[in-house]
Amino acid sequence: MKQLAVAFSFPTEARYPAALSGFHLQLEARSNTTQAGSLSLSPPKNPKHQNSLFHLLPNNARTKSPRGRAARRQEERADCDGEFPCSVMKIKAKLKKEEVKAMLLDTDSFDLPEKLELVDTLGRLGLDHHYTKQINELLRKVSEAGNRDLDLPTTSLQFYLLRKHGYPISSDVFLKFRDDNGNIVSNDARCLLRLYDAAHLRVHGEEILDNIITSTKNQLQCIIENLEPNLKEVVKYALKTPLFRRLNRVEARQYISIYEKNTEHNDVILEFAKLDFNILLNLYCEELRDLTLWWKEFQTQANTSMYARDRMVEMHFWMLGVFFEPQYSYSRKMLTQLFLIVSILDDLYDNYCTTEEGSTFAAALQRWDEAAAEQCPSYLRTLYINILTTVKDIEEELKLQNNKHAKLVKGLIIDMAKCYHAEVEWRDKKYVPTTVEEHLRVSARSSGCMHLASQGFISMGDVASADAIEWASTYPKIIRAVCIIARLANDIMSHKREEASKNMVSTVQACAKEHGIAIEQATEKLRELIEEAWMDITEECLGQPQPMALLDRAVNLARTMEFLYKDVDGYTESYSIKGTLDSLYVNLIH
Repeated sequence: MKQLAVAFSFPTEARYPAALSGFHLQLEARSNTTQAGSLSLSPPKNPKHQNSLFHLLPNNARTKSPRGRAARRQEERADCDGEFPCSVMKIKAKLKKEEVKAMLLDTDSFDLPEKLELVDTLGRLGLDHHYTKQINELLRKVSEAGNRDLDLPTTSLQFYLLRKHGYPISSDVFLKFRDDNGNIVSNDARCLLRLYDAAHLRVHGEEILDNIITSTKNQLQCIIENLEPNLKEVVKYALKTPLFRRLNRVEARQYISIYEKNTEHNDVILEFAKLDFNILLNLYCEELRDLTLWWKEFQTQANTSMYARDRMVEMHFWMLGVFFEPQYSYSRKMLTQLFLIVSILDDLYDNYCTTEEGSTFAAALQRWDEAAAEQCPSYLRTLYINILTTVKDIEEELKLQNNKHAKLVKGLIIDMAKCYHAEVEWRDKKYVPTTVEEHLRVSARSSGCMHLASQGFISMGDVASADAIEWASTYPKIIRAVCIIARLANDIMSHKREEASKNMVSTVQACAKEHGIAIEQATEKLRELIEEAWMDITEECLGQPQPMALLDRAVNLARTMEFLYKDVDGYTESYSIKGTLDSLYVNLIH
């Protein structure tokens, strides 16, 4: 295998996350499409251990008993807390957290624009999850106070924050700012940015917000070349990805640098943001270490390298996009394991197994019994056993956490195999759906987003009730919208490759056939459907009885899918997100 480049380098010990001691991250060139550009976490090479990382585990970590795993978790937490840099950062962060909390709770000098700016800053720095209760209380009061005589930037920010957090507010608040031609015009780039970002939390039928997006985009494009360099970069990024659609950790990493350059920044908030980011980076690296040990053993035993993409780091990043908070560490690890298995199934059905083999394997999964391995093709028997073993381990871990929904986990694997097999049957029949809607009835579900949302809710334990998990499994409007974004964005970026490999026709071809148009025009129509799906998401967040703690996961998933498939198929062509992974897993902020 040809070594292309080192993805992550550590020129000084200060930049090397303690959790990855003894490991290195690398980018390798692959010889075929399914393997192209994989990022991997590996230990220093040792001729004695070419195929497994199991030897790196301490003896007490090799036990498979629930008691052993629970004891190991306690020891690992103690070890982390005992590390001087880690413990010092946590102590400092705790102090800064309280200082920032005092700023939020300060009512002696309540200035609405100032408070809204504070909430927005905390959100962009990735700190708002520490103050969910305080922020919701503040925004509830703002919402109940109704319309006030505010200027355009403050009105825009108020609108953005209220809708982002699920509080209803009418788009009519912008009517008073229109000129005689019905437009809202400003020479202030920052004001236009506020307005542009606010308008992207639109729902269907809000013509004023549709017009604002078009108008502010044109105005920003006209003035962008005359802006000072830092603001110019901010505007360029906003025009590419509106604020509401950005990934929390990616935005936090970028905005910390922007905020630091602001001469009016608050030193306490800035220091807390850096500490918090570095603490989470170290936690994510600990998770990668644990996952690598499992993944290398799984790959070796199941022999998946001949047909499946090696995407462990990328998959963790995907799950990090949905669950970035520290309390959801197990959610990230559990979902990474499950969806690496889903990714294997995707590649297996797309590129390797015959229709008959796929049908047999799906039937065996339906039985969910080790004895059923004998009915699988010989090269898939170890994969089958390893899938059952991994899911069993996850179920046991969830039970240790007193999670009442552990028994639902295996349903993900069973249903995804069915979805992929249905696509194979379409492919074999050379069937081209007559409409995009018909295509999405199968392909939106096979994006895995509905399953990820359901499994994500399961991993949250008591945060998600049985009713909420049942609701997610009914394919509600918000989940369907996320699935549509995932499927369409994926197809727009990968349809040429999929067509060349003779897989099932994509929604791009289905759209072209439905409307009798060229591929380029079909792509634009699909982008319009993505915009409509985002409107559905906003609408559901404003009108759903489900708690925002759950709805936010669906929104985060949509953000992640848009990020991964914005310019390329970032999951398959993972070298394209190497810089992002570098910034989130390797480079501490100083």
